Amino acid sequence: MGATCSTGSTAGRYESTTPTVGVEEEFILVDPTSWLPSTDNAAVAETASTLGLDLQLELSRCQVETNSPVCQSIDELRTHLIDMRRLAAKAAELNGCRLLAVGAPLSGPSRFEISDSPRYRQMGEHFGALAAEQSICGCHIHVGVADQVEAVQVCNHVRIWLPALLALSANSRIHQGVDTDFASWRAIQWSRWPVAGPPPYFETAGDFDTAVAKMVDCGVMLDKRMAYWDIRPSCHLPTVEIRVCDVQPTVDDTVLLAALVRALVATALRAVERGVVAPRTSLENLRLATWVSAKEGVLGASIDPVTTQRISATEQLHRLLIHVRDSLDETGEYTSVESALRDKCVTGGGSDWQQRTLRQVCLRKLIARAVERTVPTGTDTHDGSTPDQ
Repeated sequence: MGATCSTGSTAGRYESTTPTVGVEEEFILVDPTSWLPSTDNAAVAETASTLGLDLQLELSRCQVETNSPVCQSIDELRTHLIDMRRLAAKAAELNGCRLLAVGAPLSGPSRFEISDSPRYRQMGEHFGALAAEQSICGCHIHVGVADQVEAVQVCNHVRIWLPALLALSANSRIHQGVDTDFASWRAIQWSRWPVAGPPPYFETAGDFDTAVAKMVDCGVMLDKRMAYWDIRPSCHLPTVEIRVCDVQPTVDDTVLLAALVRALVATALRAVERGVVAPRTSLENLRLATWVSAKEGVLGASIDPVTTQRISATEQLHRLLIHVRDSLDETGEYTSVESALRDKCVTGGGSDWQQRTLRQVCLRKLIARAVERTVPTGTDTHDGSTPDQ
């Protein structure tokens, strides 16, 4: 949810030409007997602290969130993500539940208790059922951009690629035991917030600040932290925060997204430095493309938000890869990212796995297998899982 805007130092200022990167991952806690969501996140977070992990509470009491440190490289990020998932899973097990990386609960009721914190209680009182039904999990990627003026322009450049990132990351097809026919049901639920989804094009940082202040003044947001757009200048860190993605089923999936997102921001930074103006794609086109990506996922159709041309999601991802190739070449990541994307375009993402698995086994076994995929195994620092494990 990111309602607290996170207290961890997810990413920060960078000294090299390659920006830093950090990731927030949100998870569902489930009971290993009933496989229903477990609403004891405070106890799990307290246990995690004894293990050396600062595990954040989320809006719903069945959710927790990890925040990575500032990372200079994708390999460093991978190591932290593996460690954090393992520690969070251990804290969950010590409290009789399990950690689950899905964008929306696979089973359970439509509403959950709000976490016991002043801010979350205030959100529950102000937004009612909207808050109670938001037990959804995202993957928020922070990339270091120290200057807000620059950050707003970076957002303008990156916003046209948000639907492609959503299609790639979709991991919430099954919800409450039912196939929703949407690859990212989380994105559909998330869009109900008054300030969510793709952001407008902002001419200046001042325009961004003015728009946020107006929405706070008119009462649709409690404060600026509730500007829940799919990309935004972070409200408390010197970063651009990309919030469009579902939480990923495996660490390798998260790492792929982080590498792509960092390359997108690095590419945008160079364009801003050269004085290149971002495409002024309309908000209507972006909303259309985002909805189609939420519906179709990585193996379905896509809408190019600039031309409104109907293409495949895989073609859109191919265009994205070409767009960021120079940035990936600079970090030596192009080959690994290209290979991982090629695999995704064949096997699909988390939502495709959910759909295939539910056709083969019952819901309880689906949840159990999804739990197994969530936590890296083995003693090395590489997840090693494949998209269909």
